[in-house]
Amino acid sequence: MDLHDRVSVLFDASIDTQRRAQAVLIGPIARAGETIFGRLLAGGKVLCCGNGGSAADAQHLASEMVNRFEHERPGLPAIALTTDTSILTSIANDYAYEQVFARQLRALGQPADVLVAISTSGNSASIVAAVETAHEQDLAVVALTGREGGRLAGALREGDVEIRVPADSTARIQEVHLLVIHCLCDLIDAQLLGLGS
Repeated sequence: MDLHDRVSVLFDASIDTQRRAQAVLIGPIARAGETIFGRLLAGGKVLCCGNGGSAADAQHLASEMVNRFEHERPGLPAIALTTDTSILTSIANDYAYEQVFARQLRALGQPADVLVAISTSGNSASIVAAVETAHEQDLAVVALTGREGGRLAGALREGDVEIRVPADSTARIQEVHLLVIHCLCDLIDAQLLGLGS
């Protein structure tokens, strides 16, 4: 297979994954958009976390909230718990890496807030610990997962929203997670600004 063909195969795989995801994720994405908007209206903020590529996704979501998405609007309160290297490394050094987000949530989380927890496998110990801490502090939880949902799916409670991408490839899951993030930003703007279809 030459490189052109390989690129074509990758595009086809991504498109196929997005079509399969569309069939099962519209409802969960809409519920997540309502949940996040409701928490913002109640004076809460969005706290986001993930590891590796999912850390980049958490930062992407926070940046779209604090700055703007596609329409002019006031900035919305959001914090990516993945960005402060002094905090991350001190917690990892003094406690354990799996506590890097949970300890931040204990310090920053309030009951009106929502945690957006991102893990392609659902098995990241630091993300599961963050969700458990969010529950202890009465935060709403939106989880972006893939594969079978992993340990994270088992840690979710009634009222939490799981957006599980029906795929096994990390790359394909991350591609859909980015689309989900853009959908959430659009839904928040639509509710905030009264945008039509």
